[in-house]
Amino acid sequence: MNSQSPYTIDVQVQTQFVPDQSRPDDNRYVFAYTITLRNIGSVGAQLLTRHWIITDANGKTEEVTGEGVVGEQPWMRPGDDFEYTSGAVLETSVGVMTGSYHMLADDGTRFETPIPPFTLTIPRTLH
Repeated sequence: MNSQSPYTIDVQVQTQFVPDQSRPDDNRYVFAYTITLRNIGSVGAQLLTRHWIITDANGKTEEVTGEGVVGEQPWMRPGDDFEYTSGAVLETSVGVMTGSYHMLADDGTRFETPIPPFTLTIPRTLH
């Protein structure tokens, strides 16, 4: 029997270093991340707000909160996906992002969807 909550959003992340926007000599490293959200619960839900915690290799932490993602507050029926790409700028070549999305289900229930920690890092290069 499936004991999964009716309020479940699966979060998948892919990251990419953006070399043409980065300036390592100035401690500027730009990363893109693509998030795929899938409503695997049994109730439709809308993403209301986001909360990010971004930490670079120096331990510098930045918190970002705001409405929606990329200017949208997507509503997902059960089984629906929503994908978006955004970015982060770090002062180091490695960092970690984690956080949560605050959701509103069609039945009025508010719930939080955790964003599992993921690493931002430049690809290893041979010299």
